[in-house]
Amino acid sequence: MGTRDARVDGYIAKSAPFARPILSHIREVVHAGCPDVEEAMKWSFPHFMYKGMLCSMASFKQHCAFGFWKGSLLKDANTPARDAMGQFGRIRSVADLPDETRLLRLVKQAAALNDEGVKVARAPKAPRGKTVKTPDSFIAAVRTNKKALATYEAFSPSHKREYVEWVTEAKADATRKRRLETAVTWMAQGKERNWKYTPAKAAATTRTSARTTGSAR
Repeated sequence: MGTRDARVDGYIAKSAPFARPILSHIREVVHAGCPDVEEAMKWSFPHFMYKGMLCSMASFKQHCAFGFWKGSLLKDANTPARDAMGQFGRIRSVADLPDETRLLRLVKQAAALNDEGVKVARAPKAPRGKTVKTPDSFIAAVRTNKKALATYEAFSPSHKREYVEWVTEAKADATRKRRLETAVTWMAQGKERNWKYTPAKAAATTRTSARTTGSAR
C-alpha cells in the first residue's frame, strides 16, 4: 500500500483557497491510479514516488501546476507549457485538468514506465563556460538598469541562456518586448528566469524583499 505524508496535508492547508480542491483532487487521483505511490516533499512542494519520481504538484499565488516526471513519454498528455511547470499549464480550477478518467490513465501509464525502468532521454548540457550570444537589443535593455546588469553578468552561461532564449523565441514583437521588460525587472530583483517554479527560492526572495522594504521605511 502507498503512504501519505502529513507534510502534504500541511502544504495543501496552507495553500490559497482556490488551490486546495485542485491539490486534493490531484492527490486522490494519483493514489487511485497508483495504489503503491508514496508521498514526499522535495524542493518544498509535494512529489509522488513510485520506483523513482512519478509526478509532482505545486501551488502558487494564482495557479497550480501538475506534471509527470516522464511526461514527454506519456500518450495523450498535454504539450508542456512554457509558462508553467508540468504538462497542464496554469491550473486555476479542477476544470483545467483532464477529466478523471484520462488523468487516471496517465497516472497508470507513468507507473508502468517506472515498472519497466524506462528512462527519459535528457538533452545534453551546454559546455560550461560556453559564451552565450546575446542580441544587442537584449543587452541594451539590461544595461538600462544597473541592478539587472549586475545580476545578468553574475549569471552562469546556462542562466543567461534561459533568459535570452525565453525572450528571443517569442514570435510576436509585442511578446518579445513584454518578456524583455519582465526579464529586466526580475533580474533587477536578483531573480533567475525560472525563480517562480522553485518555491524555496521564490520564498527566500519574497522574505528578502520584505526585509528590504521594512528597513527602508
